[in-house]
Amino acid sequence: MKIVSVQMNSDADKGLNLDEAERLIRAAVTRDHPDLLVLPEFFLCLTGNAAGQRDSAEAVPEGPACLRLGALAKELNVAIHAGTLIERAGDAFYNTAVIFDRDGSVIDTYRKIHMFNAWMPDGTRISESEMVSPGESIVSYEFEGVKVGCATCYDLRFPELFQALRARDCDVVLLPAAFTLQTGKDHWEPLLRARAIDTQMYVFAAGQTGSHARGKKACWGHSMVVDPWGAVIAQASEGPGWVAGNVDLKYLRRVRQSLPVNEHHVLGANV
Repeated sequence: MKIVSVQMNSDADKGLNLDEAERLIRAAVTRDHPDLLVLPEFFLCLTGNAAGQRDSAEAVPEGPACLRLGALAKELNVAIHAGTLIERAGDAFYNTAVIFDRDGSVIDTYRKIHMFNAWMPDGTRISESEMVSPGESIVSYEFEGVKVGCATCYDLRFPELFQALRARDCDVVLLPAAFTLQTGKDHWEPLLRARAIDTQMYVFAAGQTGSHARGKKACWGHSMVVDPWGAVIAQASEGPGWVAGNVDLKYLRRVRQSLPVNEHHVLGANV
């Protein structure tokens, strides 16, 4: 199976962002013929402020962006892990990935569990919980014989989520992200490689890149594919684009058989 991680530089204009997502998806399908594509976190809108993000919210899966991506998946005969957009559900808001099958139907949705509430090195305060509520469910799905686990951006810092996905026999984790420039330059690659090594799964990370919020904020980009041994097999350059990688289940099984880490856990999650 071939999977593509799409890298974007989204801004506040939903229409332009959706057009760009479609352009990149079509180009990647034409060149690399993937079975599944993953879009970055906040692919539909990235404003840099909670109010602007909430203004972009729509219902899932009947909102206009979801309908358009479902139709695109059906037209191109590919699956699209559209992660993420702001979901409005009654009076609540969530940071949600929506996964479309080849026929345009929704396979599943994943609401980001871990909220990014932190002080940046430059003193900037980021509080994702002021914008959205955390999800409560671990989500995985099967796509054409491959078990796929869901995580989003800040989830990457919590190995227990990835261990839970490994316990569900996941082969791959898809990670949409909008990692900040300040944290990404030091933590992005080490964390991705660590989670792949910990769980012996493929990790496909799709990031936002470049500046947004009128140049006041920036994302690290460097979308990446990491194999179950922890080797980086593809990494995006600067700017919008994509990286592709193949999921080799035979190789994954060899890694797990040669170093059966999952059988050697002694300490429980609550120790």
